[in-house]
Amino acid sequence: MPSTLLKNFIHGRHVDNSDNAFFDVINPSTGQVIYAVQTAGETLLEQTVTSAQEGFKIWSKTPAIERARILQRAAAILRERNDELAKIEVLDTGKPWQEAVEVDVQTGADAIEYFANLSTSVMGEQQSVGNDFFYTRHEPLGVCLGIGAWNYPLQIACWKAAAALAAGNSMIFKPSEETPRSASLLAEIFIQAGVPEGVFNVIQGDGVVGNYLVQHPAIAKVSLTGEVGTGKKVMAAAAGTLKTVTMELGGKSPLIVFEDADIDEAVTGAMLANFYTQGEVCTNGTRVFVHKDCYATFMERLLVRTRDNVRVGDPLDPTTNLGALISNSHMQKVLEYIESGKDEGATLAFGGERIKPPGCENGYFVGPTIFTDCNDDMRIIREEIFGPVMSVMTFDTEEEVIQRANDTIYGLAAGIFCQDLRRAHRVIAQLEAGICWINAYGNSPVEMPVGGYKQSGIGRENGIEGFKSYTQTKSIYVGMEKLEGPF
Repeated sequence: MPSTLLKNFIHGRHVDNSDNAFFDVINPSTGQVIYAVQTAGETLLEQTVTSAQEGFKIWSKTPAIERARILQRAAAILRERNDELAKIEVLDTGKPWQEAVEVDVQTGADAIEYFANLSTSVMGEQQSVGNDFFYTRHEPLGVCLGIGAWNYPLQIACWKAAAALAAGNSMIFKPSEETPRSASLLAEIFIQAGVPEGVFNVIQGDGVVGNYLVQHPAIAKVSLTGEVGTGKKVMAAAAGTLKTVTMELGGKSPLIVFEDADIDEAVTGAMLANFYTQGEVCTNGTRVFVHKDCYATFMERLLVRTRDNVRVGDPLDPTTNLGALISNSHMQKVLEYIESGKDEGATLAFGGERIKPPGCENGYFVGPTIFTDCNDDMRIIREEIFGPVMSVMTFDTEEEVIQRANDTIYGLAAGIFCQDLRRAHRVIAQLEAGICWINAYGNSPVEMPVGGYKQSGIGRENGIEGFKSYTQTKSIYVGMEKLEGPF
């Protein structure tokens, strides 16, 4: 048995699995095992469902104002432990410290705070129908299942838990087996803040564990963040019991730079949209379309800034701004895509190699990579890479770039850099994407609903839409006159 072992968190405590099955977690920046995690077996899975049902009975009857107070305390504890939690995210994900300390924990706390404030504002409607009337109630769904991704483990756990719990549900959360630790710490924080036992349980394991819970008849809703293939499997499994599903999946998002754009700002956007979190962001704008009239200037500034400003190194070093990819297998996948780009005729304008920073020689680092001379049929243009690989293309007309931007099975995100206000709104209205930016990229405040078109997802998370997705509407008809009938 490993010396450092993370257990499942059920009904307010860490619980042993009787068969002692476990898996290892590797620090992506070193390639070394940092701890092990117990895999949940069927006994624990049934135990967590029973716990969540018990927690739901208590939590759903807790007044909304009291739920809000408890969740506000949880948000405050998250902020107090920001640096500790950020370090865990860095060690588990390989992302830079400067990102995790400023974004991951704080945005998670923001989400809990935001949804806590919404919990007291749930109102139904009332309408007269002749002399009778009806009214509606928004009620919690019951036991919800959250399935997280490995790129933002704590933030995603907070996003899902915040909305679910604020609406009065309980949640079983299954983090990615590659980044499982922060969700358990979040569960501890909820207990510390006063959330009743069973309201937020964390279960560990791979897709087998997730599939068991997705098909469980006691689960009312599944919320998944992951890749498209996983989403299709989860949706098919959930259909057996007609569960509600929310899915935030992958993308191959376009970023369009028009000739009147502020070029320095557009370069900043393109770098954020490709190199932030070493490119492991589902909304990343990996297809960069630059108008031919500003292409030369854009490329000149992009290459200079990539050379001078991107620092690959130990993710715990505060000066590092591009970290390690999540695993060796994923690094090999990214490198294979780079070779594919070269083989298909794209020009490798920058990078394209594995990096071995001092002290992290065995880590999974790929340097910032930029391709030019790309066409719309190349694999690097059609398929999601999920690494620091930017593909730059040129365009002539507005109509042309809209058609090319939409020529994809995905529809998660899109961005435009443009000074012409009318053009910006005209083009955004025609882009088939659920999350769009004008003269910005990547910003995702909790107040804004997020989700995809086409194969990039179903439903929305965050915002008021996200909150309502964790409720169901009950209609109550009230007869005010004597009831008559033909019998």
